Amino acid sequence: MTGSIVLPAPYTSSSDLARARHEVEELVCGMPGADPAQLGFEHPWEIRAFAMAVTAHNQLGFDWSRFQAALIASIQQWEGADDTPWSYYQHWVAALEAVLTDHGVLSGEAVDRQTRDVLALPPNRNHHQAHTEPIAIDRARA
Repeated sequence: MTGSIVLPAPYTSSSDLARARHEVEELVCGMPGADPAQLGFEHPWEIRAFAMAVTAHNQLGFDWSRFQAALIASIQQWEGADDTPWSYYQHWVAALEAVLTDHGVLSGEAVDRQTRDVLALPPNRNHHQAHTEPIAIDRARA
């Protein structure tokens, strides 16, 4: 297979990857503040939050409109709050937590416990640094 591109699981072909990308675009378009040309990730956790929501939707099969409604509710709650800085992906996480709680996958108590556990750990090297440059793969090591 010299010279061919091997895609990571679960993508077995470039057409599978293209279909998955199209599905994500279809899910995200039309969400509050979700202009794909302007949706950038400032922090690594935002990318993970995005991926977790899409993966949860794919694995659990909940209706994406439930996530959209939870996102809208979180944003509306923020609009009435005082001096809390804007973070689209904090609302994304809040919406994901709400949907997973409604779906019976986790409880608010479990989220609080996990949050305390994560915050108790020291950050690892580069944990809080975004890596936006492409990843190069040395074919000699592959």
